[in-house]
Amino acid sequence: MNDLRPPDDTLNNAPALTKRQVWIGIAVILALLLAWLVFTPVWPEWVKDILISKKAFVSSILNGLTLAGLYFLVASGFTLVFGLMRNVNLAHGSLYLLGAYVGYEIADLTGYWLLGVAGAFVIVGLLGIVLQVAVFRRLEGDDLRQTLVTIGISIVAADLMLAIWAGGTYQILVPDWLSGTLELPIISAVRSNGSIVYIKYPLFRILVLLAAIAIGIALWLMLNRTRVGMMIRAGVDDREMLSASGINVHAVFAIVFAVGAGLAGLAGVIGGSALSVSPGEDVRYLLASLVVVIVGGMGSISGAAIGALLIGLAEQLGLVYFPTYGIVVTFLIMVVTLAIRPQGIMGSTS
Repeated sequence: MNDLRPPDDTLNNAPALTKRQVWIGIAVILALLLAWLVFTPVWPEWVKDILISKKAFVSSILNGLTLAGLYFLVASGFTLVFGLMRNVNLAHGSLYLLGAYVGYEIADLTGYWLLGVAGAFVIVGLLGIVLQVAVFRRLEGDDLRQTLVTIGISIVAADLMLAIWAGGTYQILVPDWLSGTLELPIISAVRSNGSIVYIKYPLFRILVLLAAIAIGIALWLMLNRTRVGMMIRAGVDDREMLSASGINVHAVFAIVFAVGAGLAGLAGVIGGSALSVSPGEDVRYLLASLVVVIVGGMGSISGAAIGALLIGLAEQLGLVYFPTYGIVVTFLIMVVTLAIRPQGIMGSTS
């Protein structure tokens, strides 16, 4: 008796993997490979031939993660202002440098590092409100004028800070309870007598990474799980409708600008403590913020985290393995992202 059932099309009807699932799979594979390289006790010879030294490799990974944390702190404020509110603030790097100088002065006068951090956040945040009211509110919707005016503000601010603090390099000293090194459960080498050497890393840099993670989670929750975040997103999408509902849109945007500027000031103190404070840092961190936001996607906190992670790791690994062309790797990531996904990794197409 003939079988009259239709052919089995189960395989043909199976859902295809989306691009997002493919990229997530690639990211998981790379993360597992990285974890194996970091935590395996002894490298095989073929890995040593490629990466040379496990200590140098692990140190560059840790430096990349902590630098990514610092980049995220700066870029998170930038993505709030530029990505969410569509305000082109090219003076954001100046806010970072001003926060570093303000934090240095407060910590030096009071002897309390935490007061320097809080003071920089508050003072630079208040300056952000002044910028939003005096500049961006008057130039709403005019991206070209916003760009030109904020470039002028950054030039003037750089000259004023150079006149006040001169051209020297400052180091913001952290308290004793934040200094020192921490022994990590990562094996650096196994000696011939069987003893194990563990990786030691500065405690403050690890705390920078943890602070960036905590602030990132807090920002994501604020934007996605609170009434304030709902008002911010509604104001960006349809300002007239939000205003008609009785909410002061300008006050909401001023608060967002204050938070974004305050995060830049806070990052300045943290960056000045982990690295140093000197003229030119404003341009460096403005460029880093632009690259992170472009790679991660405008207006996305999770995108800023991913972008900062990619850029921080690429920069530090480039310094170790491609010292001459290390900076090229950073911009290569940006070019590839723009070619494959112009809106950024986590950016919206709308």
